[in-house]
Amino acid sequence: MGLILDTDVLIRAEKQSAEIDFTRWAGHGEAYISAITCSELLVGVHRANTPARHARRSAYVEALLARLPVLAFEATVARTHAQLLGSLSRNFTLGAHDLIIGATALAHGFALLTANVADFGRMPGLVVVAFE
Repeated sequence: MGLILDTDVLIRAEKQSAEIDFTRWAGHGEAYISAITCSELLVGVHRANTPARHARRSAYVEALLARLPVLAFEATVARTHAQLLGSLSRNFTLGAHDLIIGATALAHGFALLTANVADFGRMPGLVVVAFE
């Protein structure tokens, strides 16, 4: 059991300068992030428009990375991603990063905590937990 945290959950926490209380989702098991979430967070560090914002974001992201295990985009996740993408209608669009995050959750048999329920809810077999 486990719970993948979508990037939007972590960005919201940073913007609110608040520690997320995960107790209401404890039944899903330990929290993890995907490698693409790690990348998305680090892009935010590199795109900071002031030295102070860069330092603040860097400290936030490094603290998260020290606390949350990062799940790699490896062959099993790649196979799940390919199967997921192949099963979708060609007219059906989802963001590439969201598909990788969803595939990571599916490959590990984990639920996904996100505020983006509409998009992730369209991924077959993915257990989506709403972050409110």
